[in-house]
Amino acid sequence: MGQVVQAEDWVYKYADILFNYTLARVQDRGVAEDLVQDTFLSAWRAKDSYNADASEKTWLFAICKNKIIDHFRKKSSSKEQYAAFDSANNFFDENEHWTKQDQPNDWGISSVSIVENKEFYKILDYCKKKLQEMQHNVFVMKYIEDLDAEEICKVLNISSSNYWVIIHRAKLQLRKCIEQNWLNS
Repeated sequence: MGQVVQAEDWVYKYADILFNYTLARVQDRGVAEDLVQDTFLSAWRAKDSYNADASEKTWLFAICKNKIIDHFRKKSSSKEQYAAFDSANNFFDENEHWTKQDQPNDWGISSVSIVENKEFYKILDYCKKKLQEMQHNVFVMKYIEDLDAEEICKVLNISSSNYWVIIHRAKLQLRKCIEQNWLNS
């Protein structure tokens, strides 16, 4: 009986936060709901192997993160790969920073004011939703999940050059969208 209560407690305590975490990454309510449900199901199945090295919340988030990565992996296996990118047109250096000649104009905003500006995050979220699906997935895995390029390539079954094309195009599109919808609005 105690284990049933434990599973109900997980849902009560963590369903909303796991859903919001997942939705921010997959941007589809139905998929997010399914992934959270799968998270709880997997946790229930693995409950006997949970050894409390981490908190329940951390453990559930790790399961959820793996479900999201599996979701990206499954989707990428059915998607057409991006064409290789001519590195002569790359706007970023090996550390993924803008090259000096291609960096955006100074927006005239301090980083502190951006962090404090809720409108900026609304625009960023809006702009992320405008990315192509693969661009969004790579961007989320890189900058939200903090995975390295090699792991992203493995999960999404893409080549390193395809990864750089995708992240490059995502950055350019985000920059343009933010400039149009936030700075010039």
